[in-house]
Amino acid sequence: QMAPARLLYSSCSLEKTLLCSCSFYGIPTPSVQWWMGGAPVGANSVDSSVHVTSTIIAPWANSTISLTEQPKMSTSLLCEGKNQNGTHALSILLMPRKSSFLPQTFMKGLIQGVVYGAIVASLLFFCLIPLMVKHIRMKLAKKIAAVKAGKSPKVKACQEPKLSLKPKEPEKSTITPSSESEILKKQDKGAHE
Repeated sequence: QMAPARLLYSSCSLEKTLLCSCSFYGIPTPSVQWWMGGAPVGANSVDSSVHVTSTIIAPWANSTISLTEQPKMSTSLLCEGKNQNGTHALSILLMPRKSSFLPQTFMKGLIQGVVYGAIVASLLFFCLIPLMVKHIRMKLAKKIAAVKAGKSPKVKACQEPKLSLKPKEPEKSTITPSSESEILKKQDKGAHE
């Protein structure tokens, strides 16, 4: 009795290495081939980063691949079972796992950013101090000059004498008696004119 190759079981796990397994059933017993990124990976071969192990117990064919290095972004992994009656395959899209150092990298970058920001703010502050001091001195000099010139309205108000609301007392006039002869002389002069 003939049967095309069929994938009956597959699994992947990730700990220190990525480990994927495929189990095919077929009559005759299927052969299993792994493909990574479109290139075939040899059965029972050991690469520096890829290790493939296949076991055949008729009518079953089992194969396992382990990757010790992180794959490149969006690498495809294909497990293919084939016999003369048909082919069946499982495609797995590999994504690089998140780095365990990501939180440490983030914190390091955050601390560096804070330190560099503080340095820049300090330098900017020290560069602006002379300008701020010059501005303050100019304002003080203008105020001092205004006080000296008496142009300041506050100073003028303080310097003006305060007017009392009491009415002034009339001045007393003094009358000095004149002699009668002087008055007559003045009258005679007026009559002659």
